[in-house]
Amino acid sequence: MSDCLFCGIVAGRIPSTKVLETDRTYAFRDLHPQAPSHVLVVPKDHYVDLADLAATDPTYLGEVFAAAVEVARMEKLTGGHRIIANTGPDSGQTVFHLHVHVLGGRNLGVLAG
Repeated sequence: MSDCLFCGIVAGRIPSTKVLETDRTYAFRDLHPQAPSHVLVVPKDHYVDLADLAATDPTYLGEVFAAAVEVARMEKLTGGHRIIANTGPDSGQTVFHLHVHVLGGRNLGVLAG
């Protein structure tokens, strides 16, 4: 999609700080980190959210999560990390291109639930 922020990053039209790139995924540092390590992992192809990709190509979804795990390893998040995929506006999703946040580098606390 030509007006999608993350499609522009994947295409190289918008600058980013690359952390990892595979054939079908791209990982880059979040511009507004919420933890010492905060990396976004996106599929290179445009999917609106987790549900969209899961319904279309579950194998590709597995590649996105495998890339997220590799990012955590590369970032040396040995004390643990959190992987988050916001889906829909009520979750706080603001860019409607599937992305997972890999967060770590400090104690992230327990999620309320």
